[in-house]
Amino acid sequence: MDVERTFLAIKPDGVQRGLVGEILARFERKGFKLVALKQLIPSKELAEQHYGVHKERPFFEGLVHFITSGPVVAMVWEGEGVIASARKIIGSTKPLEADPGTIRGDLAINIGRNVIHGSDGPETAAFEIGLWFSSSELIDWRPSDYAWRVE
Repeated sequence: MDVERTFLAIKPDGVQRGLVGEILARFERKGFKLVALKQLIPSKELAEQHYGVHKERPFFEGLVHFITSGPVVAMVWEGEGVIASARKIIGSTKPLEADPGTIRGDLAINIGRNVIHGSDGPETAAFEIGLWFSSSELIDWRPSDYAWRVE
């Protein structure tokens, strides 16, 4: 499996509830590499672009309003199979359907306040990474235990 990158964002409810460290730790413990991280309050324009695939859906305005309502921690993670693995770590979009042990299963309240966003595929990941980060914000580095990971 190839090394890939994915975009994740801890939503305002996750930031406000003090869950940033716990969420970061889950991906670090899994062995993924953090290559970009920043906190921001997204502009309406950024939010509309990010959720553009839902523009015609009745919940679009609510998504935009919520994601712009407070700080978001935006991240890019790298690793083998990171997109699919991150989706498993995150859990189902609907917290009541999310398995225990997943971020949403353990921490999320409801579908509208589900703590975290994760890219759902390679094309989406590339789009979202490019939307939220400039290429100069993506840091290439090699973990000190790299040799152990690739044997």
